[in-house]
Amino acid sequence: MGLFDFLRKKAEKETGGEFIASRRPVATFRVEQIMNIMGREALIGTVEGIIYPGYKVKGKGIAIIREIQKDRKRVDFAVDGDRVALILEGNTNAKKGERLEVYQS
Repeated sequence: MGLFDFLRKKAEKETGGEFIASRRPVATFRVEQIMNIMGREALIGTVEGIIYPGYKVKGKGIAIIREIQKDRKRVDFAVDGDRVALILEGNTNAKKGERLEVYQS
């Protein structure tokens, strides 16, 4: 096992199996409302930057963005100033008013 494999496994263990590939956040997401839809966490809020499905949201936990919805319609991405719902796989344990970081996968 090489040094990078060791560091990757250590990072995965600390974050509960999720691994963030990028070092700097590409966007932020301000949480306005938190919902639970069919067992998945859904966050409603405003985007600052650009977000795509497959990116990871980091709060107290890390979750993958599975779907982005704007005005109850599925969209391919969200840009600066959009008010959207993020359907997540995993839990961020976010609170209302919290600003979450979004990382590229």
